[in-house]
Amino acid sequence: MAYEQKIHLLVDGKHRAAYTVILLFGVVSLFGDIIYEGARSVAGPYLYLLGAGALAVGVVSGLGEFLGYALRLASGYLADATRHYWAITFIGYGMLVAVPLLALAGSWEIAGLLLILERVGKGIRVPARDAILSNATATVGRGWGFAVHEALDQVGAIIGPLLFAAIFLMEGEYQGGFALLTVPFVLMILALLFARRSVPEPASLEESAPILGEAASLPRTLLPYGVFTALTMAGFATFPVIAYHFAVTGTVAEAEIPLFYAVAMGVDAVAALAIGRAYDRFGLATLLSVPLLGICIPFLAFGTDHALAFAAVVLWGAAMGVQETILRAALADYTHVSKRGTAYGIFNTVYGAAWFAGSAVIGWTYTFSVPYVIGFLVFMQVGALGAFVWMRRGLSAGAGV
Repeated sequence: MAYEQKIHLLVDGKHRAAYTVILLFGVVSLFGDIIYEGARSVAGPYLYLLGAGALAVGVVSGLGEFLGYALRLASGYLADATRHYWAITFIGYGMLVAVPLLALAGSWEIAGLLLILERVGKGIRVPARDAILSNATATVGRGWGFAVHEALDQVGAIIGPLLFAAIFLMEGEYQGGFALLTVPFVLMILALLFARRSVPEPASLEESAPILGEAASLPRTLLPYGVFTALTMAGFATFPVIAYHFAVTGTVAEAEIPLFYAVAMGVDAVAALAIGRAYDRFGLATLLSVPLLGICIPFLAFGTDHALAFAAVVLWGAAMGVQETILRAALADYTHVSKRGTAYGIFNTVYGAAWFAGSAVIGWTYTFSVPYVIGFLVFMQVGALGAFVWMRRGLSAGAGV
């Protein structure tokens, strides 16, 4: 009886520690999103105010996004090689200080450098952060754990632009808004310190948990998963592309488009929680929802009906919640704990590169015909459905199930 009680206390302790890390990381992401989503919502106008032209704005934003994804390969590998997951996470989040420093930027060159540094910080922290989260979610359920984190993250994504807009209306200038973002930055670092203090060795939360991909080598495990992810994201239109169509066709008034985006972010949070629970219950089959949603969206989004456009935005937000939750959760289930940082680095790079490439193709085909855009998106998602079959066989074989 005493032995059973000790085991029960040990399990309860791990559950509490896991939930503490997940919730604290959710709070960290919430404050982080308030900071950088608030900044990104006005980055273009701020650079213009400081004297930047359209080319400079494009280079700054494009280079920042490229580095934000490309660096994840190196940072993920470094996290696994050194096992310093917390240190790398702190460095990455610490670079968010670049956003409040925008208040002191006296030229567009300095502001552009700070915006790029913020994206570099994200590229550094994401694989190590997700590796830590994967350790914690092993105890409470991969899907649910990542879903809670994603939901809190999206709360910050909604608050950030709205908060900055309110500050701008009161202050009448950008510098005051950037300076006030020092407050969420300090709160974010404090939450991260509490998380580090709660579980200094996150891998200890997963020691007794089954690791489905333990017998598989990393390349064999990730190849079908990477193909599925690449096809899915190449066939998933970004919101700016959809919003561009809304504006060009007059389907949605320009003043309404930010509200549509806020709706999408809210749906993202709710869908993440729902799909997270579904993943823990039904497993890999829930990944089918990613391409299925992707097939429906273009038919609704690239028309001229206002109600269908709203429905497309709702589905778009749901698809984002699904992607951000179960794509990360499934990767953790089918990757050995010692290779988790590398796996997330590769995954995030494939995710971003495929989305960028698909967006470029969508923009090119849009100049010819909207039906071409719809055809391309559907073709990619149908290909993803085929890749799912290969992925399921490959992952199941690698897991020995």
